[in-house]
Amino acid sequence: MVARPRVLITRPGERAVPLARALEARGAEPLELEAMRLEPLPETPAIRQAWLDFDNLDRVIVVSPFAARCLAEGLDRYWPQLPLGPRFYALGAGSAEVLHRELGVRVHLPPAAAGTTSEALLTLPSLASLAGQRVLLAAGEGGRPTLGDTLSQRGARVTRLALYRRELRPPEPAMQARLREGDFAALVVTSGELLEHLAGWCHKAALNQPLIVSSRRLATLADNLGFLRPVMAKGASPAALAAAVADVCNLNGADHDDLEKG
Repeated sequence: MVARPRVLITRPGERAVPLARALEARGAEPLELEAMRLEPLPETPAIRQAWLDFDNLDRVIVVSPFAARCLAEGLDRYWPQLPLGPRFYALGAGSAEVLHRELGVRVHLPPAAAGTTSEALLTLPSLASLAGQRVLLAAGEGGRPTLGDTLSQRGARVTRLALYRRELRPPEPAMQARLREGDFAALVVTSGELLEHLAGWCHKAALNQPLIVSSRRLATLADNLGFLRPVMAKGASPAALAAAVADVCNLNGADHDDLEKG
């Protein structure tokens, strides 16, 4: 029996599940690295005010599935019936799926061919001119300022709402050994913060293994960090990442529509 290639995945918490399923469908063996934990932030007066003012918003932009979950939980405490005014946007299908499931809203996404980045979302015509419009940006602590800065430059009154924090942690000893020895077929990373964190444990053997990333920005960062085989997937969805893994590992697995969400 041919051994399945072992693929290290780094998505935190429940976000790892759809990616693991997608990799298994392709014939790989996913191993969760667990180097980051997401924690909701306690409600501050600023967060509470954002919920109370929700009916005055024109646009709501959600950057991750965890931000979408925190948003839905916060709104549930203050709005038994969701206001009809705001239009919802998300960077990826996973965030959109959470918003649709929890809030029942229609969500605007970047063009399919453009990827799941801030830059891709900003190409939408409905975000081109925002003079005087109130925009809520639901995200985690830190992160890139590109989205909020560009929306402000286009005339929007942007409120950036940090709803959770990312806690970086050392990999478990067994995973540290895999990174030290390059004992894996591919490593999948979709966060620049996490990639920089993990680079400290990656010795020469790991740096020579395929690294699957979800954007050109991450591919450039990987080059700068010393990774020799970065591979850019066609987006950050589980299906796109699993397809990139299949290519580098010479796997032939099934494509399933239900793997598009994550």
